[in-house]
Amino acid sequence: MVGANAGGSDSAAVANLLGRNIGNFYLAGRSQAGVNATASLVASLRSAAAKSGNKIPVSVATDQEGGYVQVLRGPGFSEIPTALAQTAYAPAQLRAQSRIWGGELLRAGINVDLGPVLDTVPGAAFAPSNAPIGYFQREYGYTPGAVSAYGNAFAAGLRDAGVAPVVKHYPGLGRVTLNTDVSANVRDTATTRNDPYLAPFTAAIRGGVRWVMVSNAYYNLIDSARPAPFSPVVMRTMLRTDARFTGIIVSDDLCNAAQLAPWSVGERAGNFIAAGGTMVLCADSGSVPAMYAEVLRRATAEPAFRKAVDAAALTVLRVKAGK
Repeated sequence: MVGANAGGSDSAAVANLLGRNIGNFYLAGRSQAGVNATASLVASLRSAAAKSGNKIPVSVATDQEGGYVQVLRGPGFSEIPTALAQTAYAPAQLRAQSRIWGGELLRAGINVDLGPVLDTVPGAAFAPSNAPIGYFQREYGYTPGAVSAYGNAFAAGLRDAGVAPVVKHYPGLGRVTLNTDVSANVRDTATTRNDPYLAPFTAAIRGGVRWVMVSNAYYNLIDSARPAPFSPVVMRTMLRTDARFTGIIVSDDLCNAAQLAPWSVGERAGNFIAAGGTMVLCADSGSVPAMYAEVLRRATAEPAFRKAVDAAALTVLRVKAGK
């Protein structure tokens, strides 16, 4: 899944990638152009994929959480409040509102929303120190129960509208202080394999969510040697075995994250798939050819890795087919 500028400035480059084995994209940045202009951009990219011979439906995503994280604005798009402000609604009301917001995305040609955030921040006093989530009021509360009730109401509303929610950032970014996008060696020192803070994600999976995004942090008490996107403990053991998740495990951005600077972009893609990941997400279209080349090289040279690639591809096909 490759990033495309929501304003369309790099649409030619992304269209080229969609014709070369890339089957998904997401709109990134910020746009005030509105629903109709966004729909036109999405249609042009879908058309490029189809003309190239891509017969598999393209998944099109964006980050439409609300508040500080709302990529798409303008005519036809609501101003969505922050997750924390969304809790002013009762969960049933929030689900109804989310269905409206999801309908706006669908009219713009988008069928996947990279949200909601199901990370639990341990208290309002800590929230401003939690750079990725609490600082921006992306949390749905300060207990797993509150986050589960409101975050999964948001997810259910999207599904009601026909948009797939992507719950994130498993197994949680609510306890860290640094942001993996701009900082290195970001470590969670509290979360365990059976942590109560996993409950919102478990509820989402039991409720039928088919996409889970993995965070880029290290989890010292789970797998201290590897960041989560390279950890089979996080993806194969916790998500696949413990939580019995059978859908798409998508990475957070593997291309621009400062956390992953020690690895080449090719290594990042290969490590993610080898550890049990399903779909690589990359914000930088220029990095995608190197990622593809490394995955192809390893699939050719390593039978076990080729099986992991095949399993990931099959999972994507099943989810796209509604299974």
